[in-house]
Amino acid sequence: MAKKILLTGGAGFIGRNISEQLGASYEISCPARAELDLLDADAVRRYLKGNGFDAVLHAANIGGTRKTAGMAGVAESNLKCFMNIAQCSSYFGKMIQLGSGAEYDKSRPLVRVREEEFGKRAPQDEYGRYKYECSKYIEQASNITCLRIFGCFGKYEDYEIRFISNAICKSIFGLPITIANKNAVFSYLYIDDFVRIVEHFIGHDGAHKFYNAVPDETADLVTIAGKVKEISGSSLPVAVKNQGMGNAYTGDYSRL
Repeated sequence: MAKKILLTGGAGFIGRNISEQLGASYEISCPARAELDLLDADAVRRYLKGNGFDAVLHAANIGGTRKTAGMAGVAESNLKCFMNIAQCSSYFGKMIQLGSGAEYDKSRPLVRVREEEFGKRAPQDEYGRYKYECSKYIEQASNITCLRIFGCFGKYEDYEIRFISNAICKSIFGLPITIANKNAVFSYLYIDDFVRIVEHFIGHDGAHKFYNAVPDETADLVTIAGKVKEISGSSLPVAVKNQGMGNAYTGDYSRL
């Protein structure tokens, strides 16, 4: 019998890929907000109690991108959604939380940062603080695993604001690739690989509560742009707005 999975944020970039790739192997429920308002604690409790899910994959998220910069109350709303689910942990088998490298405080360079660094610095940005508070709760929880994403790319990502798909689109349409600020090094993970990681933790209990969901390789934006140009055959330049290197945003992968 297929495991029953609740997937929040099923209409988003990561959620759509999880649903599409794992839908044949699991009984996945992806309720829209009209069916389940994650901000309504009583509705969440009733829904979880009535369905007996084997796992909850919490991919829902408000804000966190350049498009939603300045949106008021993002941290409070996101934290409330998380807590409404996490506090009902007795009604499901396990929970997988999609965390973020921002939990380590990305106002400074993060160079292959390890999970043990968590908690030594509180994030300065609202999005990072929300994810940080979720992980502080997870430290005391018994059945929640957090997968911290530093950068994810692939099918369904928003090409208007995500660098890799934006660079590909510009090359296709004969436009120069642009880097909006400085060149920087990232731990980019392909979405199909992330889904495999999620599937592993659906079927296995981890030895730890926190894992950096990163590959063993890192890459800077200019190098990525060069790969896109090489594949597309573009001869147009890569435009970097500001000279020098920005803060690295990379995680250590050895625990994973």
